Amino acid sequence: MHKPRKWNIDIIRDFMLLIGPISSIYDFLTFAVMLFVFHAGEDLFHTGWFVESLATQTLVLFVIRTVGNPFKSRPSRPLTVTTLLIVLVGLLLPFTPLAGALGFTPLPATYFIFLVAATSTYLLLVEFAKRRLMRRMLG
Repeated sequence: MHKPRKWNIDIIRDFMLLIGPISSIYDFLTFAVMLFVFHAGEDLFHTGWFVESLATQTLVLFVIRTVGNPFKSRPSRPLTVTTLLIVLVGLLLPFTPLAGALGFTPLPATYFIFLVAATSTYLLLVEFAKRRLMRRMLG
């Protein structure tokens, strides 16, 4: 704590190479769901992808912020509040007067079933990948 530790670039590189493709898989999954399940036009596609991406890429902070179990290492209150607030704003944005200016449209209620499933499985998969990588790199 008295002296900064040198960054281990190998861990950062390996983490990006492992987590990056997982994120891309979920992008393609969202594309498929928006096109083939919701038959989304441009605005609905744009909105659904934005909301899914915002939720997964923001909430993943809770998983990657610690080497250990994210449920045993509680984040600070400011991190928790701001992260959840960002996701909440993103969820509500398509239902506000700003939606049209942003090219958003209200999402169907069934979309949120997909969103919860996609976000949950994404976070779980990232957690498993993180644990595997940390065991290999640190243990």
